[in-house]
Amino acid sequence: MSTAAATQPVITTSDAAKAAMTTVRVGTRKSALALKQADFVVASLAKLHPHVRFEVRGMDSLADKDKITALYNFDKSGGKGLWTNELEAGLVAKELDLVVHSLKDMPTSLPDGCVLACIPEREDPRDVVVVKKSLQDKYKSLADLPAGSVVGTSSVRRMAQIRRKYPGLEFRDMRGNIDTRLRKLDAEDGEYTVLILAAAGLSRMSLLSRASQYLESSSGGMLHAVGQGGLGLEARADDETTLELLKPFENRQVMLEAEAERSVMRTLEGGCSIPIGVETKWLDDKQLRMVATVVSVDGTEGADAEMVEQITTREEAVAFGRGIAQELTDKGAQKILDAINAEREANQQGAEKWVPA
Repeated sequence: MSTAAATQPVITTSDAAKAAMTTVRVGTRKSALALKQADFVVASLAKLHPHVRFEVRGMDSLADKDKITALYNFDKSGGKGLWTNELEAGLVAKELDLVVHSLKDMPTSLPDGCVLACIPEREDPRDVVVVKKSLQDKYKSLADLPAGSVVGTSSVRRMAQIRRKYPGLEFRDMRGNIDTRLRKLDAEDGEYTVLILAAAGLSRMSLLSRASQYLESSSGGMLHAVGQGGLGLEARADDETTLELLKPFENRQVMLEAEAERSVMRTLEGGCSIPIGVETKWLDDKQLRMVATVVSVDGTEGADAEMVEQITTREEAVAFGRGIAQELTDKGAQKILDAINAEREANQQGAEKWVPA
């Protein structure tokens, strides 16, 4: 009797599935930083799921295609969806299975059928000061800068908060990827004295050595953007396969602090070009402290809030954010935001674009 059948390897259903190699199509912007972020996500997920193939697909967002218009000039939406719409369209059309966003660029309301499926470990969320190379021996911090020094940034939030504390500084729009912005800063004939950038972006591009000052509530008096330093992984709500793949990649504490921050913005209905600043820190395993601010574009008016709560669930984080937003509103934040939105909308209908005061 032949023994051939007995010596053949037994292929289980699990082995067959692994051999087939499930492919997950991962969408991202084409910028160098965005691709670095996507590569980090793919490498991390591949370690967790070695039987899955991850395929990165880059595309340009509206803001990538138009590098001339200042971010705060795009439209009356306040920049909502500026970096995400094209990628989300691919997700909804099932051309992509997963999208990797910078969390700070994600609108707080997502398209029908899409969910913020995973928030992994967060990089340093703070902003930093980067000084022109030829001036590095002269200046280290915002407080060192003489009146009239030019700060490069496209962020209304950054401009408003810096104006509030350092009213003598001037501002010029600065667009482009990190390398481009650093070249513009360092040009001998350039007008910029310093740039304000996210520590996370510099870190991911191995350029953190350029940071001369870290900005936070206790240093420089500036709060970071909602979600800054974090990554948001967006998927379809009914794609159970992808959702299951992402579960072990989530960092629970980061998810809770991000949900609280995004709840503040959602409640105040502010887009990514609205000057809402936040700072969240865990005091222990359960106690979360948040400081938040809303500042008028000219820096002359501001509303501030600070709270500490025990946060253990997503629902508690969202409620915590709503509480912060209510305190800001009670102190005049909505009046500031309404004025900014009204001015932007009025200028959308006029000949001249809205620019910060």
